Amino acid sequence: MGSCKSLKKVNTVSVRTTKPRKISPEAQNLYKRLQETTEKGYAFGHQDATAYGIGWKNDGTLFKSDLHEITGQHPAVHGFDIGHLELGWEYNLDTVPFTLIQNQIKKIHQKGGVITISWHASNPISGGDSWNRKGKPIKKLLSGRRLHKTYKTWLAGIAGFFNNIKDDQGRPIPIIFRPFHEMNKPWFWWGKGKCSADEYKRFWRETVDLLTHEFSADQLLFAYSPDAFDSREAYLEYYPGDDIVDILGMDLYQHWTAKSFSKNLNDELKVIAQLGKEKQKLYALTESGLNKVRISDWWTKVIDQQLANSGITWALFWRNARKSHHFVSYPGHKSASDLMQLAQKDYVLFLEDIAPTEVSSEAQ
Repeated sequence: MGSCKSLKKVNTVSVRTTKPRKISPEAQNLYKRLQETTEKGYAFGHQDATAYGIGWKNDGTLFKSDLHEITGQHPAVHGFDIGHLELGWEYNLDTVPFTLIQNQIKKIHQKGGVITISWHASNPISGGDSWNRKGKPIKKLLSGRRLHKTYKTWLAGIAGFFNNIKDDQGRPIPIIFRPFHEMNKPWFWWGKGKCSADEYKRFWRETVDLLTHEFSADQLLFAYSPDAFDSREAYLEYYPGDDIVDILGMDLYQHWTAKSFSKNLNDELKVIAQLGKEKQKLYALTESGLNKVRISDWWTKVIDQQLANSGITWALFWRNARKSHHFVSYPGHKSASDLMQLAQKDYVLFLEDIAPTEVSSEAQ
């Protein structure tokens, strides 16, 4: 695993950015905490865990999750998405109010949890969603191109959103930002076939540079996360550089059999683990899951079989939108007892397991 010292060293390198990378003390401390977490096991993460679940929705007064309803513990890592923030909307693409997201982040941070943010940005050419692949937007968003000013306006709003999330002492809350994920597949407007690898790398670098320098959001750690890949070279095809990537991520869902998923996950984890060792970086399963958790012992017999000794920092499972689209068990689900068994394993870490000593007592 990398050390906090090695992270600082990596971040002094500058390639194609106007200035060396900035990273705040709060972000440095988060990275150190993640390293300490990895020494204990892997953290359990869930997308929108406290925003809604099966049969309930947070009205702003709750701190609740489907996971907690089963195990008595909340996720250690909480994922949220800021898609539609760039449009000036009051709620994101999954109808979660941005004010609720900000308030939940503050509560999660106060309790010692970790926050990761994805961005399903709208297509700046068509006005459609992330899956609308009209045109080749990235070419037009780069510096000197027609839509660069529009993109800078987007990033100014996003940085403002991040910079307004502060702790009780007025310090910015560090966040893992995972923009433009799954770029190696052809379903997003920034994905394969819509830009070259070099254009994607330049786009990523300009994004980091604008956020951290021009808009002062230097409390962010950045995660790079392709979807399924079959080799080291495929994983690195769009990789923008060690100096602006803090965490090596990978997204992989089970779409077919448990056997094929397990093999693919095992093979990809070996690649990312080797890269993590070489680059002295943490690595994580940044999105995963089996829709509707259709296998009753999926948690202990499928996912944990691959993650238990993998060295990953966390695994984030996707959202519980409704009974036809959910990725974590809920009370009464056929896999709920198996999730409870997973939660009893010492190396599977939840919010209470990773909370710093000074906040652990009040976080209960």
